[in-house]
Amino acid sequence: MSIPPTELRDVGAAPGVGVLETRLTGLSRDDFARDFWARTALLTRGASDFSDLFSADAVDELIARRGLRTPFLRVAKDGSTLPDASFTSPAGVGATIGDQLDDTALWRLFADGATLVLQALQRTWGPVADFTARLSTELGHPVQANAYVTPPQNRGFDDHYDVHDVFVLQISGTKRWLIHEPVHPDPLRDQPWTDRRVAVAEAARGEAYIDTVLEPGDVLYLPRGWLHAARAQGEVSIHLTLGIHTWTRYTLAEQLAQAALTALREDPQMRTTLPLGLDGPHGDIDLVRDRLVAALTEADPAPQFHRTRRGQGRPAPLGPLAQLKAADGLGPHSPVRLRGELAARLEGSRLTTRVGWLDFAETDLASVTRLLDGEVRAAGELGVELVARLLRAGVLVPAEQ
Repeated sequence: MSIPPTELRDVGAAPGVGVLETRLTGLSRDDFARDFWARTALLTRGASDFSDLFSADAVDELIARRGLRTPFLRVAKDGSTLPDASFTSPAGVGATIGDQLDDTALWRLFADGATLVLQALQRTWGPVADFTARLSTELGHPVQANAYVTPPQNRGFDDHYDVHDVFVLQISGTKRWLIHEPVHPDPLRDQPWTDRRVAVAEAARGEAYIDTVLEPGDVLYLPRGWLHAARAQGEVSIHLTLGIHTWTRYTLAEQLAQAALTALREDPQMRTTLPLGLDGPHGDIDLVRDRLVAALTEADPAPQFHRTRRGQGRPAPLGPLAQLKAADGLGPHSPVRLRGELAARLEGSRLTTRVGWLDFAETDLASVTRLLDGEVRAAGELGVELVARLLRAGVLVPAEQ
């Protein structure tokens, strides 16, 4: 039985219309992709009520009760990031790690005009984690989430650009945003705005492409490279920034080159030593170039692409106690499904996922292929022994989880 490679699967996104249209832009995925994605800024008024995702109460809960450590929070004031030691301390008996958030210190800094930046909320706040997982699945690019909490009439950072696309979701309060066109379009991850500080400052003095005040429910989309700065108005402002860490053609070129170089390691002539007394590469460069071009022509970057993609995300949460209960009580009628956000891929008889890989007997391949659609299945449909193995591996989860 021959099974062709399946596509990468990130189970968990709702079928049909997704959050890109219903919560962020009001545009279909195709319309957004054609007119705005990686091209130009987009302002959407009243896109959604985001109170289910985040709130002022969520800020207080995370800072005062969750025992967060750096780097899950940064503090900025007047365009500069404050040192971690100014807002961290040991947390007392049984939790004496020295870099936990000090809520008293943070309160004093906030009252003095500092912006609080809660980072990686896709790891610390459930509703945001679920939302970013769905958006990442729809876009096909990794998504992270930060919250910016700014006191009235204050700003956190100077004009700058990001090396990833962003959606800005205004949660509460208002904030004035000044947006300018890029000075360096489509910057790569190692091309930060600080490399072009003078050009950024000069462009920021010009006429803004967008000059607007975001109100709760408004959404702003900015492709990477677009300049922006924001200032809270007459009350505390809270907004979420969803950072889209986009894949680029340059990334594919890197992976293609790496695949070619890996192949050249097995070429005996490429491993030979250059002559004694060498004062330059002229005598061998044509040979090396020809071999490299040939290796590039034959190289397949797909395996490295899939490995890298799996490594840039995390699987959906898994509760150990619920998993143990499901495994202990497993029977033919037990409902199970593929764990979300696994980036599962079946190649031949091997299933690769974000939690490792598994090899299967040919008799199991049809069942493994069926479970990749993410639908709820009774264990007996797939084979109870197979399901038990996949539950233990963290690939399947009980359907009610």
